[in-house]
This record gives sequence, structure tokens and C-alpha cells, in this order.
Amino acid sequence: MARFVVAIDGGAGSGKSTTAKGVAERLGFFYLDTGAMYRAFTLKCLRSGHKTHQKTDLQMIRRLLDTTSVDLRQEDGGIKVYLDNEDVSLAIRKPEVSGFVSQVSAIPEVREWMVAKQRQIAEGKHVVCEGRDIGTVVFPDAQVKIFMKADVHVRAARRLKELGEKNMEADESEVLENIKFRDRYDSERTHSPLKKARDAVVLDTTDLTIEEEINRVKAIVEERLRT
Repeated sequence: MARFVVAIDGGAGSGKSTTAKGVAERLGFFYLDTGAMYRAFTLKCLRSGHKTHQKTDLQMIRRLLDTTSVDLRQEDGGIKVYLDNEDVSLAIRKPEVSGFVSQVSAIPEVREWMVAKQRQIAEGKHVVCEGRDIGTVVFPDAQVKIFMKADVHVRAARRLKELGEKNMEADESEVLENIKFRDRYDSERTHSPLKKARDAVVLDTTDLTIEEEINRVKAIVEERLRT
């Protein structure tokens, strides 16, 4: 069991990843990037030729779980994502992965496999983790739960900037449509949908800087640690 959990949920581009990293760094907590783990498995699916949501592909994807290793390692002052012992920290951010990760993540067997792995990684640690079902499914007893949201156009601009900083080309309209699609798909899926936990604090990041986001969440965590 994790010792102290900060669970941050929200849609794509809401700021949860950057905020989670910043809060973890300042508090000395482990940053558990659950979204990166789903992206890593999605990358494996794409490399294996599974690009549709047909029944035959679903059966093959489920079999892939038996031969897959996904891990998060603290290296060079940050967290690196490993797929079958290969560093895929940059590869998982490519648009083709973004365009398929919601479909792969919606498969119940994939989510169950990931939840078990995420809890295993968090064992005995103070962690800050982010995703779409952290406060509702992965760590329902988390001491701090945050639900982040932001205007969809602001989120698209953030994602475009992030890709540009990684020297990855992307079309602005495609990025916007992908975020809208992921919002709809993640919220409407049957298994572990994106939704706010009843006891989560809502943080609208539309007009906030990264520094302001980090400071607000950090203050909430520090107050909870004192109680």
C-alpha cells in the first residue's frame, strides 16, 4: 500500500501531468505517470499491427499483456518510461499514439492489468499520480484528490506547444479534434470512465500558469499532511 497518495485526474491538456511532476519534485514524492503507462502499451499494440477496434484485434491485444513489461524509473532527475526494457519516453508522445490510446485504454483487461501494476509501483511510497480514474478506481482512498479541467482550445494549444518542444510536428486542428474525441471517449466508456471523485477538489486551469497550478495543489497537499 502506498503511504500517501495525491491523485490528479482530468482530460488531455488540462495540466495534470506538468502539475503532478512539479508537485512531486517539490515535495520529494514519486511521480507515477499512469497515462504514460497506457501510452507505452498502446505503442506496443501499434508496433504489433493492431490499429483497429475489431474483435480479432481485441483478442490479440489481450494476449499481448502476457508478454509486456511497462515500468517507470527515476533517472537523470526525472521519470523515464520503459516498454520491455526499452526507453520509450519520447516515442509514446507521438500523435499516432495519442490517436489510439483512448481505445486501448478502454479495454477492461488492459485497465485491470494497469491498475495492478500502478499499485505495485506505488507500494510503500509517497506518490503523486495522474490519469483519468486515479481518484475513483486506482487509489479511491487517496488522501488528496484533484480534478483538473480547462477550456478545450487552451488545452489544444498546450498540447501543440508540448509537441513542438519535442520537435514533433502536429496539425493544430487535428490536435484539437483528438482532444475532443478523447474527452468524449474517456467519459462515455463503460469501464473506469473519466469522472470527478465525489471528494475531489476541482481546479480550473484555463487562466492559471503552471507555477500557479503547482502552488495550489502543493498547498492542498501540505495542509492535508499537517492534519
